[in-house]
Amino acid sequence: MKDLAQQIRQVVADHAVVIRSIELSAFSHKPSPVKWSKKEILGHLVDSAQNNLQRFVRGQYENTPKIIYYQDEWVKLQRYSDYDKEELILLWVSLNNHLCRTLSVMDSANYEKQCDTGKPGTELHTLNFLADDYLKHMRHHLEQIVGK
Repeated sequence: MKDLAQQIRQVVADHAVVIRSIELSAFSHKPSPVKWSKKEILGHLVDSAQNNLQRFVRGQYENTPKIIYYQDEWVKLQRYSDYDKEELILLWVSLNNHLCRTLSVMDSANYEKQCDTGKPGTELHTLNFLADDYLKHMRHHLEQIVGK
């Protein structure tokens, strides 16, 4: 987990610099009424960090916690479209630094403990799987934001 935490930390640090260079108009532009802007995608990554942090903490001491995340509702209700760009970036960086600390200090005996994400038709996932998937998910959305 320590290696994975370091990878997440590096991806966040590298991309924060690039995201800051995106013009506000391009960062805020919605490609259609039903698609997220780059700013809303970053807000979604904030939400992902919050939900996964819950999984990484509660998954260590609860018996298969069920932590469901309704991404569209979270983005809409928090109105990331109105969020100050720099504050949103700082929030994303800070949450991920904390998440990485949590992963770094996790006892290896907890890596295979499971969490229920509540998605229909999916099995339970280990904390190890969720951490790896978190990084993949983040990279996918960062490509949408920075266009790489």
